[in-house]
Formats: sequence, C-alpha cells, structure tokens
Amino acid sequence: MWVLAGSLIAPQNVSVGEPPLDLNAVKVEFPSKSGATIHGWFIVGEKGKGAVALMHGIRGSRLDLIERARFLSREGYTVLLFDFQAHGESKGDNITVGYLESLDAQAAISFLREESPNEKIGVIGISMGGAAVLLAQPALNVDVLVLEEVYPTIEQAVSNRMAERLGSWARILTPLLTIQIRLRLGFSANELRPIEKVVQNSSPKLFIVGAEDKYTTLDESKSLFDKANGTKEFWSVSGAGHQDIHSFAKQEYEQKVLSFLEKHLRN
Repeated sequence: MWVLAGSLIAPQNVSVGEPPLDLNAVKVEFPSKSGATIHGWFIVGEKGKGAVALMHGIRGSRLDLIERARFLSREGYTVLLFDFQAHGESKGDNITVGYLESLDAQAAISFLREESPNEKIGVIGISMGGAAVLLAQPALNVDVLVLEEVYPTIEQAVSNRMAERLGSWARILTPLLTIQIRLRLGFSANELRPIEKVVQNSSPKLFIVGAEDKYTTLDESKSLFDKANGTKEFWSVSGAGHQDIHSFAKQEYEQKVLSFLEKHLRN
C-alpha cells in the first residue's frame, strides 16, 4: 500500500513540445504559490467574447486539452491551457490531487485577468482539475464553471478506484491509503473534500458526468450538484465512464458547453 500510494502521487513530467500550428498559441509561464513555475499555451481570441482556462486531470497535461482549445478558439474565445505542478512541464515534488493544484488554478486566473483585463472568465476543470477549482481558497473569481467528473471527497475517490481494480472487498483498504496523505504530503484527507467547498463559489456551473463512471459514480456527482448553489445545470452522458467526455460525445459536448458559455461569458 505504501508503494502504491507513492506511485499515485509521483510527478508526471513530460516534454510537451511546441503548440500545434493551427492553435496560433504562444508559450507562457507564470509563478504559482504552489512553488512551481507553471508552463502553458495562450491563445488570444476576439475582444468581448470571453476567456477560458482549461484545467486537465490527474497525470495529464495541456496536451489532453488541445481539442477543447481548438473548438473554443474557433468560437473566438481567448484560451489558456497549462500544466499543473508536477505535471507536464511544470515541476513539483508530488501530485496532490487538487490541494497544491488549487494554487495553480488561482495563478492561472490571475494570469488571465492580467492578459485579458476586460474579459469575462470561465473555467473548464476535468476531474482533478475541477477539484482544484473548487478547493481554491478564496473561491475563484470567475464568471462560469464547467466541472467534469469531479470527486466529492478523496475517500470516495480512493474507495471507488480500489473496488474497480481489486473488487468491492478492497474498499476496506481505503484508510491505508488516505492516512498516508498527511504522512507524505503534510495535509489531511479532510482538505480534499470539494463537496464542502462547492457552496463557496456562486458562479454559474455546468456539471458534466459519465453515467457509467465507476471512479466518480453518478450518485456522487449528483450529490456534488445538489450541494452547489446558484445557477447550475447537470448533464449525464449515457454510456460514458470516467473518460474524456469531449472525445466520447464530441458534437453534443461542444453544443452544451458553448451554449452555457454563451449565456454567461459573452459581453
């Protein structure tokens, strides 16, 4: 269990390379209070159409976000896609499943505010990226949130993954992993409970979930949605598991997300 936990939080640094030419993106970097210098790509859009920060999932990078960046850029949005600390080209000692990454999320929004001062700002956060958004303290000052497959609590996230890999009996092993969070990372599992933080952010929210997700179950996603306040929508994607929803249901995904952003970002 000690070895398994270590592998789960080990940095996932990779060389990202140059941005695809069709994105017309420039390389950027900015400091984060996580201690990392965050590396990303920045795409300038049309004035008044809004800006969107894209935040990837665990053990991912900005490469996972290229297709989302493409359709948003085509619609005129300014787009920032970046690597969280300990991911991609952003250095870090450990993946923290949203804890330090929440500081990177704050840094990304600050960067967008500086580069696009008159634009409304939205976020698309995927799995850990969505958790980082909700865990940010104070709550991110943004105009809209799209949250995909976000775990309500780290205990549920670990328990579901143990059951999926080893069988339902393995849920009893969950405390042997979660107790290591403080030992290895210096904070407790109680700091990784997005369901307790979602009420602090009043921005309009679109929740996107896979109906067949075994890692963040449909009931767990509904509990997070129910806890949220303000304007909110819930989209359960039939047949989808814990995966890239955009790739799974590309046309419908783009329609749903663009419609939601149109309502809340366009000046």
